[in-house]
Amino acid sequence: MKKVIFLVDMNAFFISCEMTRHKELVGKPAAVAGDPKKRSGIILAANYEAREFGVKTTMVLKEALKRCPNMRIIPPDHSFYERKSCEVMQILSSYTPVLEQNSIDEAWLDMTGCEGLFGKPLESARRIMENIKDELGLWCSIGISENKFLAKIASELKKPLGITELWRDDIKQKLWPLPVQLMYGIGKQTAKKLQAMDINTIGDLALVNQNILIEKFGKSGIEIYSHANGIDDSCVMPRDDNDMKSIGRSLTLAEDIYDIEKAKIILMQLADEVGTQARKYEKKGRTVQIALKYTDFKTITRQKAIPPTYLTKEICFAGINLLIQNWNTHRPIRLIGISLSGFEENSYSDQISMMELLTMAPSGNIAPSNDKEERLEKAIDKLRQKHGSSKITRAVFIDKKEQ
Repeated sequence: MKKVIFLVDMNAFFISCEMTRHKELVGKPAAVAGDPKKRSGIILAANYEAREFGVKTTMVLKEALKRCPNMRIIPPDHSFYERKSCEVMQILSSYTPVLEQNSIDEAWLDMTGCEGLFGKPLESARRIMENIKDELGLWCSIGISENKFLAKIASELKKPLGITELWRDDIKQKLWPLPVQLMYGIGKQTAKKLQAMDINTIGDLALVNQNILIEKFGKSGIEIYSHANGIDDSCVMPRDDNDMKSIGRSLTLAEDIYDIEKAKIILMQLADEVGTQARKYEKKGRTVQIALKYTDFKTITRQKAIPPTYLTKEICFAGINLLIQNWNTHRPIRLIGISLSGFEENSYSDQISMMELLTMAPSGNIAPSNDKEERLEKAIDKLRQKHGSSKITRAVFIDKKEQ
């Protein structure tokens, strides 16, 4: 039986979520973005009205407002987006139990054998799209194919509210004429290297000698060659809370960072999100890992073993410890990430002041903690759930000029 795989991709997800509770934004340019006075002052999601003015994700807010002065800016509320994401996934899981969430706003569905229940692929895709739109007021695009890679590419071809079929028989007509940089898995630097080899389209990539790609890119050369030819043998892998291997967050920065103090603040904000998510799923981890991507697009990862925890301060402590040990003043960074893994059920935790994190030495020790910190952080989680994450913040994140 021929496989039928969907990739459901929510359109402009963060700002679309906001438009469900701020009806005055509908039909007007709007975006979710951080405070322009802080380092997170970039566009996280813009609606299609704002995109008509050239506003794009990760654009510096100042530049976006130059292009669209009347654009309404909404501060991010990640707890709200997580809840809306769960509602989307609940709807999708009613169509098939074989669902793999790829990110907060997209998932693969294995719809093989579902024709008897929901009709042919195009018909069932329309049902899913209308279901999400009617119940949640959110838009999506859906890619349909026989494997995950082609379904992902197909989902990108028509937005918003697009449904696209891209079968292997279609790749010469629909896939190969596309610029190589539009291929899923090809980053800017890889695209530049391919273009330097006179490989400008996905078709060029599909027809090049595979050994040349292996020599240039190593093992990843095999994967990009296979994908360009529409080949992907990976399966849709359903996941549940018990399957969760790690919880991570990263941020691609709008400009290079040379200052470790700025990097510390960003890392702490990301750790705050990781801790919140870990407590939500009762996942205490033994390993904290940071990732730093430099301006030459080389990435390093460093990790540290810790006592099992899901407390934000302890994740911060380990992350900043790693940051200090691995900071290179001569290499500005473009991306910072942090993750928690090695989950355990029963554990103890330690405590440290958030302000101490900013000035700590790499060899700093942690004093034993009690349950007070855990109760405090869970109380913060509940307040954020009720009032929104932008309403409750830690004092260390507040810009000194505002104090």
